[in-house]
Amino acid sequence: MAFKIQPFYNLNQTPIYRTLEEDGVLGVANDAGTIRLSKDLTNPAQMQAVIDHEMVHIDQMRHDSNDTGDFAYDDENMYYTPKGSNKTIKTQRGDNVDGSPSLKQEKEANDPKVQKKIKNKYNGRG
Repeated sequence: MAFKIQPFYNLNQTPIYRTLEEDGVLGVANDAGTIRLSKDLTNPAQMQAVIDHEMVHIDQMRHDSNDTGDFAYDDENMYYTPKGSNKTIKTQRGDNVDGSPSLKQEKEANDPKVQKKIKNKYNGRG
């Protein structure tokens, strides 16, 4: 009879720092694979919601993932290829654009089903 043992420790190795001081920005995932959270976050539930959102972006930036689209950025532009598509969407960056809920990569990161799938994946349950 086979059974699966769940690890008693967290398998997610993504470093999370509380160093962000940008007004109105709660979290940022960067292409180095780290997450920065706002210093002003104090509510644990809100903090977890921001981490869940940013973990989707971390997965999007890991181009070997089959669970999300591909996301990358540089100083001038953001590049997003939706899952199952070959078309890359290029968006010029700016204060009004970065993090906009209308962007496809943000819609994916805001999707509770995707967040749950990625959370389970990085916690060893996926």
